[in-house]
Amino acid sequence: MFLFSLLLVVYCGTICGNLLIITLVSTSKNLHTPMYFFISELSISDIFVISEVVPNLLYILLNNGGTITFIDCIIQMYFFCASEAFECFLLAVMSYDRYVAICNPLRYSTIMTRGYCIILSITSWLIGFSLILIHILKTAKLHFCGSNIINHLFCDLVPLIDLACSDTSMIHLVVYIMGIPFVIIPIAIIVVSYTYIILAVLRISSTTGRQKAFSTCSSHLIVVSIFYWTIFSIYVIPSKGLTNTSSLTNTSSKFLSLLYSVFTPLINPMIYSLRNKDIIKAVQRTFQKHVIW
Repeated sequence: MFLFSLLLVVYCGTICGNLLIITLVSTSKNLHTPMYFFISELSISDIFVISEVVPNLLYILLNNGGTITFIDCIIQMYFFCASEAFECFLLAVMSYDRYVAICNPLRYSTIMTRGYCIILSITSWLIGFSLILIHILKTAKLHFCGSNIINHLFCDLVPLIDLACSDTSMIHLVVYIMGIPFVIIPIAIIVVSYTYIILAVLRISSTTGRQKAFSTCSSHLIVVSIFYWTIFSIYVIPSKGLTNTSSLTNTSSKFLSLLYSVFTPLINPMIYSLRNKDIIKAVQRTFQKHVIW
């Protein structure tokens, strides 16, 4: 019951926090910029991620276990992985946005137009949800004839493959190949973007100008660090990787998965709201309007 209450509070706090950011960005004219548009897209993704895991997990905690049909398990895994894949691309897009803002400030408004931002967002959603479908279809065709107990908190990639009786070498190959567009390319974009950003900031003569430039990137860097740290901790760091799935079904793996899927969506809006003066001012103006009314 303690864990149930904790997760319920975290879930409600995550939904409220992310909905607040989405509402502020859509209603406050001062936040109608590409950076805040992408932040609101990140909030939408965080709502999807936690909503695909926590409600079913709360049901399991209340009933000391639970069942899920195979098709529901596949659907849960699809939307969870697709949302995370979208977030990989979105974080890369956000780093590109910061690169243009700092390295090409005079051309920023002409490059990062509203239409271009919408195209980048839609493209990220489409790539994430379409490429993940390839892996999901391959997984759905596996033959499951042994244990039907998933030793995990939700239907994730490795715990489900571990239950398959058929050959999973092709699935592992697909996972490694898909790691290129989902992990390698976004990380490369982020690293290159921030390399140019750091070089541009170092050329700024005034200390105040440097601090202002770095402050616009600090929140994004923190979110990127947390996101990829949890991904690498779960899927990359284990020495035996996907060839020894038992390494991913222990207590530490479940804890990291909980951090990755539940607490990260809660932390993201806190980072962007507590470290962003524009969002704090928008919240203050909103509350002042309601108090005056």
